[in-house]
Amino acid sequence: MDLILKNANIPQGDRQVLTNVLVDEGKIVGFTNDINFLHADEIIDIKGKLVVPGCIDPHTHFMDPGFTHRETFETGHRSAAAGGLTLHIDMPCCSKPSVRDGESFFKKLNPIKEKAYIDYCFWGGMTGEDAREGWLDNIYPQIEQGVVAFKVYMTPSVPTFPKVSDGEMFEIFRKVAPTGLPIGVHAENYDICTFNTERLKNEGRTDGPAWAEARSSLAEKVAIELIISYAEEVDARVHVVHMSTKEGVELVRRAKERGLKVTAETCPHYLMLNAKDAMTERGTFAKIAPPLRGKADNEAHWQALADGTIDFVGTDHAPYEIPTEKAAPDSTIWNSFPGIPGVETMVPVLVSEGLNKGRLSLSRFVEVTSTNAAKHYGIYPKKGAMEIGSDADFTVIDLDREYEIDEQKTESMAKYNPLHGLQLKGKPVQTIVRGKLIYDEDNGGIVGEAGYGQFVPRQSIQRLERVLKIEKYEAAAVTEKSEKAEVIN
Repeated sequence: MDLILKNANIPQGDRQVLTNVLVDEGKIVGFTNDINFLHADEIIDIKGKLVVPGCIDPHTHFMDPGFTHRETFETGHRSAAAGGLTLHIDMPCCSKPSVRDGESFFKKLNPIKEKAYIDYCFWGGMTGEDAREGWLDNIYPQIEQGVVAFKVYMTPSVPTFPKVSDGEMFEIFRKVAPTGLPIGVHAENYDICTFNTERLKNEGRTDGPAWAEARSSLAEKVAIELIISYAEEVDARVHVVHMSTKEGVELVRRAKERGLKVTAETCPHYLMLNAKDAMTERGTFAKIAPPLRGKADNEAHWQALADGTIDFVGTDHAPYEIPTEKAAPDSTIWNSFPGIPGVETMVPVLVSEGLNKGRLSLSRFVEVTSTNAAKHYGIYPKKGAMEIGSDADFTVIDLDREYEIDEQKTESMAKYNPLHGLQLKGKPVQTIVRGKLIYDEDNGGIVGEAGYGQFVPRQSIQRLERVLKIEKYEAAAVTEKSEKAEVIN
C-alpha cells in the first residue's frame, strides 16, 4: 500500500484508540494493531498524537482570480494547510467574475487549479440582480458543475454581487428550495445598519466599537427571523453563515425544535473576542461583518456549539491589503474594508479553547470541525469521515504543544489577525490530503506541491435530477397545450 500512519490515536466517540491507519490510492483501506507483515511506500510515525478526519473550513474568501493583491489561492491554501485544514469551501463573491452562472464558475475554477495544495469546493451565487432580471435559472448550470450551496447577501458585498431585497430573497428561496441545496444568508438587516451608521457618523463617532454599535444585534435578530419565516413558507434549507449573536442562537434553537430546515455556523472570533476590547485595541484590524459582539455572546456560542444548536465552525477568511484597504492614510472605522484572515488559526483555537478546556467533547470537536460540514454540503463520507473507502484526509494534532499566535508568522499574505498574542495549548502539526503529506510543522512546514489539491463537487444531486425532470415535464405540457390551442383557432 501507499502509506501507513503508525501509532495514531484516532477518535472512537469520546475515546482515543491507538491503531495504525492503512492508506492506498488516496483512500483509507484499513486499521490494524499489527503492521509487522505489511509493506508501504511510506510510513509516518504519529507517535501517539491525535489523528482526526481532515478538518474543513466551509466559509472562505480566497480572492482569486481578481483580487490577488489580498490573497491568492496558493497563499490561502498554504495558510489553510498550516492550520490543519484539508478542504475548504470558497464563496462565490470575492473573485472576478463572481460565480453566478455556469460560465463564471469555469472562469473562477480554471485559473486556480494549479495553485491548490488542499482540496476545495465552491459555493454558488444568487443576487438581487438575478431575481430582478429573471436569471434564476442560472442555478441549474452551477448545480450541474457541483456547487454545494447558494449564497445571498442582505447587505452589500462587492459590486459584482448585489445584495437582495426582502422580496428578491424570497424569490431565490422559492427557486432553490425544490433542489434541496442549502441557501446561506449573510443575515443583517440593511436598513437598520445603514440608518445607525449615518446616525453615529453624524454624532462624530470614529472609535472602533462604533462599528459594532451601528450593526447592532437587532440587525442580525430581525434578519434571522425573516430567513426562518421564508424557510418555513417554502420548505427551504437555510443556513445562517457567520452568526454572531446570542439572540441568533435562540432563534435557531427554536426553529430546530419546530423541525425547520435551519442550520447555523459561528466563527472563532465570535467565540473568543468582544467588540469593546478588541476594536478599541485593534481598530480596523478587528473590523468584520457582522461585527464582534459581547462576552455574553461568546459564551452563548460556545454552549450552542456544544449542544448542537450551532452545527459547525467556519472562518469567513477574508483578508485585505493593509496599506490600501485596512490602514490607508485616509482610513477610518467607517471606510476601511471589513474582513480578517482565519484559516490558519481556526483549528488551533478549537483545540485549545474547546477540546482541551472541556467546552467540546472529542466527538463534538470532530463534528464541528469536519463531519457536520461534510454532511451538510453533500461531500460525506468521501470527506469528513474516517471510514474504509473515505478519502485519506487527516489532521494530526499535538494536544500538548503550546504556542502563541503571531500575525507576522503566517503563510497568508495578510499579516494581521485580531487573535494576535493569544496563548494556546494544542496545535495541528501535520496535514494529510488523500494520503499525501502537505504540511509538517517539525520538518519544513509546507511540504506539498501546488496543483495537488482537487475540486470536489457535491456528491448527491438525485433530488435535483427529479426537479429538472418535473420542470421539463411541465414545460412540455404547456407547449402541448399551446399547440392544441393553435390548431383549434
